[in-house]
Amino acid sequence: LDSRRKVIYTYFQSIDKFYRTFASNAKSNPQSLQDDKHAAAKDQHGKNDYILTNLQKKCDRDYNKIDNVISSPMSSLLKALPPKAQSYAQLARFDKPIGTILLLWPCLWSTALASGWTIINNIDTTLSPTLFLNVAGDPSLLGLFAAGSFLMRGAGCTINDMWDAKYDKQVSRTVTRPLASGVISYPQATAFLALQLTGGLGVLLSFPQEHLKYCFFLGAASLPLVGVYPLMKRFTNWPQLVLGMTFNWGALMGWAATHGSLDAGNGLSVVLPLYAGGVAWTLVYDTLYAHQDKSDDAKLGLKSTALYFGDNTKPILLGFSSLATTSWMLAGYNLGFVEPYYYVGCGGAGAHLFWQVLTADLDDPKNLAERFKSNSLTGAILFGSCIAGNIGAMY
Repeated sequence: LDSRRKVIYTYFQSIDKFYRTFASNAKSNPQSLQDDKHAAAKDQHGKNDYILTNLQKKCDRDYNKIDNVISSPMSSLLKALPPKAQSYAQLARFDKPIGTILLLWPCLWSTALASGWTIINNIDTTLSPTLFLNVAGDPSLLGLFAAGSFLMRGAGCTINDMWDAKYDKQVSRTVTRPLASGVISYPQATAFLALQLTGGLGVLLSFPQEHLKYCFFLGAASLPLVGVYPLMKRFTNWPQLVLGMTFNWGALMGWAATHGSLDAGNGLSVVLPLYAGGVAWTLVYDTLYAHQDKSDDAKLGLKSTALYFGDNTKPILLGFSSLATTSWMLAGYNLGFVEPYYYVGCGGAGAHLFWQVLTADLDDPKNLAERFKSNSLTGAILFGSCIAGNIGAMY
């Protein structure tokens, strides 16, 4: 089925009822058919194409409102896939790459800072071509993290939908998801998840062989968080905290993949504040995002920081924004950055978080979605800060 048809089905019963009522009234009043060309087309030709065409246009508009973090270029690519493949791509949120980007940034930060440690502690080779090449981190690791983020974010979405399908059917923003709409069955989703996890394992096994064992166990340690996160909204007011702990695991992985362990150098003193800052960052952007669903969540008895913080959301999120900024700065300080470049960049990332919170309209889904997507810029600013700090450390 065309992806748009999935939306059409959610309207089918109400539209069918409307059409039957309209047809009944039209029969009792033939003059109305002459006055209404559209009604005449329905009555004279007995075609449902008219209804389907106009209904599809309405659904397209509503689909954009519901799925307001869809990327237009990725959505166009998705439509080029065979119909069944489109459903699996939607299950993995292929048309919503912002999740992959948010998962990737902490990996890149950590990998870049790990290279920064090498630069700071190898003064004699500071200006070597190799160090310039690795100023943003080992390029091969950056590529592996990009592939791994794509696969594991998709796997996380599949797990999330398998847990939440019965709830997704009752939430306006998620009613069209493949499992909730019945386009994909649970056995099919399970097989797809196995394929995604196998791909993720393949990426993990491609890490440097001398660091593989440590990275394997460190990466595997995140899987319980991936599995239980979708359940947290049933039991705790802080599901966004668990998401933050899951999505920022890359802040640990980048250093381990570069140096072989978190103990190498002063790794823990760098990656722990980096990780903590990332968790606080996630609490900011996902609490804003969760305000889109607060009415549906409240009706279903689900929990979120959006509901828990309520009218105090903005001051609390400003506090988390400050915590994120301070933690990121502490990571650079513990690494040994002396020049101001890294810290100025952290301030810029923090300012962007403040902007998100202060300009957020907690009752406007479009406004909230725009701020959510803007976090790709927050992550990019911090990554640029890591690179600037590394370059500054060379001189």
